[in-house]
Amino acid sequence: MKKLLIIGGVIIALFVLIVVLNNQSNKQKLKDNPYGNKELQASTINLLGNENYSNIVLPDALMEKIKSGEPVTAYFFSPECPFCMKMTPKLMPIAKEMGIHVYQYNLLEFKEEAAPYGITGWPALIQYEDGKEVGRIVGLPEEPEKAIEEFLKEYTGK
Repeated sequence: MKKLLIIGGVIIALFVLIVVLNNQSNKQKLKDNPYGNKELQASTINLLGNENYSNIVLPDALMEKIKSGEPVTAYFFSPECPFCMKMTPKLMPIAKEMGIHVYQYNLLEFKEEAAPYGITGWPALIQYEDGKEVGRIVGLPEEPEKAIEEFLKEYTGK
């Protein structure tokens, strides 16, 4: 019985240690995150530091960019969407190679603020010109790389 209590104590201590280390890791990730002081979901925290998610835009900043009339390529995603997790690693290298800045909007964190964009499915890649939407891809295309390249060439001219 004594051995069982010792083993149980060790297991509990290990779980506590894992929780503490995880919290420390999350605090480090949150230190200079692009979301500011917002309380973040765990799946968003897990993406912090990932190079494919380095162009995060906040709702007000995206709206301001679009209203300015300059061309804007926006990508609406959720860290909990399996299709988004497949699309993003394909989209971002292509955009970088083409010299296109893609603003990444996290729907998990800012879903209510996304209402003006009419997002009903994701991932969604949208091009804006003169403050208006001119093109949109929703979901994971059958051939994502080809669809992304064609979309970006058509709407950005690059």
